[in-house]
Amino acid sequence: MAGLRHRRIGRRAALATLTGAAACAGRPGLLSYPVPLPPERPNLPLRPLGVLRIDAGQLGADGLSGLHVGPDLTLTTVSDRSRWARARLVLAADGTPLGLEAARSGPLRDTAGRAMPREMVGDAESLARLPDGTWLVGYEREHRIWRYRDLDSAAEPMQNPPGIEAAAANGSLEAVGVLADGRWLVIAESLPPSEEDPGARMAWIGGPGRWHRFAYRPRPWHNPSDLCPLPDGGALVLERHFTWTEGFSASIARLPPPPAAPTLLQGTEVAQLEPPLPSDNWEGISAFRHNGRDLVAVISDDNQMVPLQRTLLMVLGWADQAAA
Repeated sequence: MAGLRHRRIGRRAALATLTGAAACAGRPGLLSYPVPLPPERPNLPLRPLGVLRIDAGQLGADGLSGLHVGPDLTLTTVSDRSRWARARLVLAADGTPLGLEAARSGPLRDTAGRAMPREMVGDAESLARLPDGTWLVGYEREHRIWRYRDLDSAAEPMQNPPGIEAAAANGSLEAVGVLADGRWLVIAESLPPSEEDPGARMAWIGGPGRWHRFAYRPRPWHNPSDLCPLPDGGALVLERHFTWTEGFSASIARLPPPPAAPTLLQGTEVAQLEPPLPSDNWEGISAFRHNGRDLVAVISDDNQMVPLQRTLLMVLGWADQAAA
């Protein structure tokens, strides 16, 4: 959603962001610091445990999109400015985020191993990990999926989902994931499957050489901005909403394990990320396990509009689970 970076955001979102910036003033050099949660939170299955505000300068990357949190709590993300970044996520026993540490970052590279310019050609929007430990990165503007042995290595082109070339420049590969059974799942941000169904989005499942196209239906007025696999074979889809008067919000939908050849999928809402919760341009999601509890993290893209926007990391937990 890089096109928003040169526009103003809604008044409510701007005021909330400026208030947060003022509250966190005087803390130079910190990689992250907590943002307070309101006492009342949405009564849905997936509930916020805590929020961190990340200093993108200390992290080494801004405009963050795709997200992956590993079993060892290594947080990996990619940027729409041709960069990757890693840090260790520090959590309390109950999953509350305490901070980030040991950050490192670098440029994303092309197929010849050259660092890509921090412009449109390197607009990385999604991140997924294959069973062999290699990475998939989905790019917009020049729509493509590249595989990386490591995020600092040369890229290997992958076969695109057929028809993705028809997507708008900044409306394509926001949501790319690898399901527990090894199938790739891709949902276009703003490409409808037909003129007769403008509320749905074109989606694909399978992978190179075995793509199957179907339709995905997000919540009304929402666009898919990322997805991540779940251990049961299903997935979580992050769906973003934006208006000029209200600013950013999002919801998270849960998909059951998809059939072999779906025609239409629609998730069940399990979380709402909207004021009075700290909110911004939510673009990355990852599910992981900590201390016997299944957790979910989401990250926001500041669109290079600091201080009007923030890089936030929220950790959520399932209401029917408690920390061990």
